[in-house]
Amino acid sequence: MSGLTHFDASGQAHMVDVGDKEVSRRRAVAQGSIRMLPATLALIRDGHHKKGDVLGIARIAAIMASKRTADLIPLCHPIALTRVAVEFALDEAASSVSIAVTAECSGQTGVEMEALTAASVGLLTIYDMCKAVDRGMVISAVQLLEKEGGKSGHWKAGA
Repeated sequence: MSGLTHFDASGQAHMVDVGDKEVSRRRAVAQGSIRMLPATLALIRDGHHKKGDVLGIARIAAIMASKRTADLIPLCHPIALTRVAVEFALDEAASSVSIAVTAECSGQTGVEMEALTAASVGLLTIYDMCKAVDRGMVISAVQLLEKEGGKSGHWKAGA
């Protein structure tokens, strides 16, 4: 099981001990998208959805999810986030909404899972709010784009 830090020498799952790690500034950026019917995108864009501001609610859901990551992912450490920023972009040609989440903290472990969880829940919230008009929406490409801080330093997708 070498390289998999959430398993001990005998292959048992465990929470990684980060107690001896130095506190450092950590940042992670995750993204994803949801494809939908053009009419559904128009409802979101024009603010005419019966349930209200779809992207505003999805933004709050993403932020809340980032703070609950340790409750959802069994071996994640609870961490004190210092910042979570959520941005949406509408792509008319692809009939999709993309989300980008930046999570930051000063701590002994990274914030990749918080950013990924936030992006996933933000997209799931869009699905939930719009499923009455479009059950065929497709969530895709949820991924880590970048991480900074800690022993492994800076990492960027595709670099």
